[in-house]
Amino acid sequence: MTKLFHTLLFVFCGLSLSAQTVLDFQRTLRVDYQFTGDAGSREIALSELCSFEGWAGRRVNMDRVPLKGNGDITLRDARTGQVLYCQSFSTLFQEWVTTDETRHVRRAFENCFLLPMPTDSARITVRLFGMDQQVEAEYTHTVDPHDILIRRLDNLPVQPHRYLHRSGEPADKIDVAIVAEGYTAAQADDFYEAAQATVDAILAHEPFGRLADRFNFVAVAAPSHDSDVSIPLEGKWRHTALGSHFSTFYSDRYLTTLRMRDLHNLLAGIPYEHIIILANTGTYGGGGIYNAYTLTTTHHAKFRPVVVHEFGHSFAGLGDEYAYNDSYGDFYFSHIEPWEQNLTTLHNFADKWQDMLPAGTPVPTSPEGRGADQIGVYEGAGYMPKGVYRPSPDCRMRTNECEAFCPVCQRAIERLVRFYTD
Repeated sequence: MTKLFHTLLFVFCGLSLSAQTVLDFQRTLRVDYQFTGDAGSREIALSELCSFEGWAGRRVNMDRVPLKGNGDITLRDARTGQVLYCQSFSTLFQEWVTTDETRHVRRAFENCFLLPMPTDSARITVRLFGMDQQVEAEYTHTVDPHDILIRRLDNLPVQPHRYLHRSGEPADKIDVAIVAEGYTAAQADDFYEAAQATVDAILAHEPFGRLADRFNFVAVAAPSHDSDVSIPLEGKWRHTALGSHFSTFYSDRYLTTLRMRDLHNLLAGIPYEHIIILANTGTYGGGGIYNAYTLTTTHHAKFRPVVVHEFGHSFAGLGDEYAYNDSYGDFYFSHIEPWEQNLTTLHNFADKWQDMLPAGTPVPTSPEGRGADQIGVYEGAGYMPKGVYRPSPDCRMRTNECEAFCPVCQRAIERLVRFYTD
């Protein structure tokens, strides 16, 4: 690395040339953890450090997160404590700890996070938040970028891939990898067709359409031995690239993968920061986890609206705007404002879409006599029929039939895109 490049890195980060660790945007540090626990405990353990060439993540707003999320990871200079990079996230583990299974079993979940490589010793802190937004687990460890046990992934075989929408260099754009699951090598063309449909569906929704020049979408045709995915309820277990399966947490339609390390290994050599997984099945289901992945099925009639909805979760951190009759009282609390930008408990509504309400709008708002797209404060959201409110009578985050994101969700998405790129 040239002296000029070092200098530019220091200037970019606003740090002193003589005293501080800087970031090497020529490499990515991948940190793999195990999140473990049961009903009464949460723990974090380091599994492995890996690295690979290039950095496709953001290069602006490095020292703050756009949304609180259900956890965060922070990279700091080991000597000064200055924040070099941070990101928020949610995890499948944190969903699992809300289930009854935690009362009689302890489980571990893989999680992988991408950080820009520091040039000198740095500290990494990972925190997990509970539904009350309080820290439930925290772990700090030191990383030496010259550690000989950081596994280099540069020589892993690069999976077949092609760009479906390329606006520029990865350093300047938001890079989304669309990964095949349950597609054999002979079905690669089918996968590319589904991946193109995914891109078209996302860009057909605002604000993604008008901000399309800030995105790259690359389709990664990782081959599976078997076609389709595993359906435990039917006793069907298939050998696929990511081992995904339905009945996650014994919920029939919940399709996820627990193999985060396999997922990230498949993407080695391809610039990426956000992930969409397309499952080769017609069974309805899927999921979206903020800054983890979207996973959905490609042969169901609702594939296009569902993949956009789930991308609203995984990319933009939007909450579900529908409600169940069942009790979900542990998800949101009246004295805590949700971090999702399209939900409110009215605890601190001024930080949400209060500024977008038409004059004279009652809070809460009755849907009677209101237009289908009229912004208000409508009760019933975040799975809870009472106490949680949404911005619009309908939205892509509420039903598959709605054709668009509501104005509040559109603003939230645009704010996030600009956070990553401006």
